[in-house]
Amino acid sequence: MKKIVSVLLVIVFIQNIYAQQRPYFTQYVLNNFIVNPAVAGIENYTDIKASHRIQWTGLDNAPVTTYLTVNGPIKKKDYDVDRSTATTVFPRGKNLMLSDDQYQPPDAHSGIGLTIINDRTGPLNRFAAYGTYAYHLKLNDATNLALGLSAGINQMTLNTSKLVFTIAGDPAIGGAKSGLLNKINPDVSAGLWLYSSKYFVGLAAQQIITDKLYFSDYSNQSALVETKGKLVPHLFGQAGYRFTLDDDFTLLPSVMLRYVNPLPISFDLNTKLEYQNQIWVGANYRYKEGYGAMLGLNISYCINIGYAYDYTSSGLNSVSKGTHEILVGFLIGNRYNDYYPKFAW
Repeated sequence: MKKIVSVLLVIVFIQNIYAQQRPYFTQYVLNNFIVNPAVAGIENYTDIKASHRIQWTGLDNAPVTTYLTVNGPIKKKDYDVDRSTATTVFPRGKNLMLSDDQYQPPDAHSGIGLTIINDRTGPLNRFAAYGTYAYHLKLNDATNLALGLSAGINQMTLNTSKLVFTIAGDPAIGGAKSGLLNKINPDVSAGLWLYSSKYFVGLAAQQIITDKLYFSDYSNQSALVETKGKLVPHLFGQAGYRFTLDDDFTLLPSVMLRYVNPLPISFDLNTKLEYQNQIWVGANYRYKEGYGAMLGLNISYCINIGYAYDYTSSGLNSVSKGTHEILVGFLIGNRYNDYYPKFAW
């Protein structure tokens, strides 16, 4: 069993280096900003999200991902005090959604954001931090288009003390005095986000700047060996539409397409069913990888929480007990006490 687990970890490590280099998230539909920088400032308040994801529980050194995001508008015009919008909490028997003739698209405005991510898999750790700027255009009385750009750093660290070799004393990394070897790269992402009160369509490119990825002991020049690995761009496409089923229930099906060269295009299918703007359940299907279930609650107009459990359908399910992901959100400056996000969902 130990040999099997070791082989699986090596495969995961290689795939992280040469292909999928960004972590997966199941509840990204609750925080599209983590995928697309154009979402920054989309709401009328400061949106803070914190998430912790433990992947493949039961498997030693499996991925663990934690992130914190903050985004909000810059000088965005307040809505009218007496407005009735898709975010307003109505009593039972009132329709929660907004009709087309009542829709109030936001005026042109800017948004800013901050993202901090730490993603650890065994001896390999990735830390990223970057700031975001987005501009939201009002195309017409029903639609807005946002453009966003993020820039920061991406630090990959290898803890050599956690590596085990058949023959001890690897000349390339064995001489690292601190036991840590790291590589810092610039990190740039860009995105587009087309949205209304009923739908969204987004395109995003993460890790636009490509760079070589290697871990070697610089102090041992005679043994300096550079790998063929490199950081590659990640492309994402998203779309979703919100249906009003009746006065109490809304349904949001959505899809995400993902492309990372040289892997083939992969996709996620999601659905989120919400009751009276307060509690929701959801389901996720990730092509050839597994299934997920989500549950969330708006505790108040300034705090919400979500939980997701993923079941792995690949061979890893023989050693994994699934993946757990928790997300907590805080709405700062939510002066109208809105429980339901108007555009981000």
